[in-house]
Amino acid sequence: MKILVINPGSTSTKVAVYLDEKPALLRNIHHSPEQLEQYPELTDQYGFRKQLILDELRAMNVSLNFDAIIARGGLAKPVAGGIYAVNEKMVTDTRKALHKHACDLGCLIAWEMAKDIPNCRSFIADPGVVDELSPLARVSGSPLMPRVCIWHALNQRAIARRYANEVGKEYEDLRLIVCHLGGGISIAAHDHGRAVDANNALDGEGPFSPERAGSLPAADLIRLCFSGKFTQEELLKRIAGQAGLMAHLGTNNMKEIEKRIAAGDEHAKLIVDAMIYHVAKNIVAEGAVLFGKVDAILLTGGLAHSEYVVKHLRERIEFLAPVYCYPGEDEMLALASNALAVLRGKREAKEYV
Repeated sequence: MKILVINPGSTSTKVAVYLDEKPALLRNIHHSPEQLEQYPELTDQYGFRKQLILDELRAMNVSLNFDAIIARGGLAKPVAGGIYAVNEKMVTDTRKALHKHACDLGCLIAWEMAKDIPNCRSFIADPGVVDELSPLARVSGSPLMPRVCIWHALNQRAIARRYANEVGKEYEDLRLIVCHLGGGISIAAHDHGRAVDANNALDGEGPFSPERAGSLPAADLIRLCFSGKFTQEELLKRIAGQAGLMAHLGTNNMKEIEKRIAAGDEHAKLIVDAMIYHVAKNIVAEGAVLFGKVDAILLTGGLAHSEYVVKHLRERIEFLAPVYCYPGEDEMLALASNALAVLRGKREAKEYV
């Protein structure tokens, strides 16, 4: 089976071609701020990114005879976990979605490309709006604002299944806490195959991260909104994008920040240690969701490459359960494996309604 995998990020588009489980092509196409700033809305980048993918495939002499195209899912609306066939309703809802993220472009590109290829199907899998929260987790202190989760569902599930396979168990038999340490940080309690609690890592819930503000004092935020000092767009960027390490230290590059700490920058050390402190606090809080019965804590994402972050995080959380580290992300293989499972008849693609 020949599968095209598409994973759009904020400043790059990852593309892969898999022949069954084996990668025949892996590319990460980077986009400069100058290239992207000409598009007023994120979804306006659709044609630009699609053409770059086609150009890359052509340059590598890859013919477009795919059995399936699978993309990282967008933020259209909450859905149960699983694999979904892309349809017109999904495309329409994605274009109209309240939350905007580069991952929205995935299903749009997959849908349009697959239409031009005979017998090619298009899918998404475990989008960031997978919602399996328990009823208790949905309730906030205000009936006007129930809790929602936007998290790294695809990578978290892939890493959880990988760990389960390594220990000779099924994901559905385990109680796990998984923490994705990326530009945003998501933490979820996985209870026998369902993520019953997870934070909204996009809109400002949980710990602060390299690019996100995390949970903020509500009253202070309201006062800031009405201060007249910032536009709505400016404030949204101070929650996601120009927040977290970026706001405090002027960069989201952990390698650069670690060099500053090693050179004696006490302020940089304070901010990073505070981020680790809040991440640890949120991880341990998920232990209460699982009644303290946690088989393992799994750390993943780009920041998990940082020995400094992982070392100091372990010190605060390993009393709760064994800690295992899976640096980076496994999203491309996870997407390809999901598409292959449908093509082989091992799993069914759900209908998006």
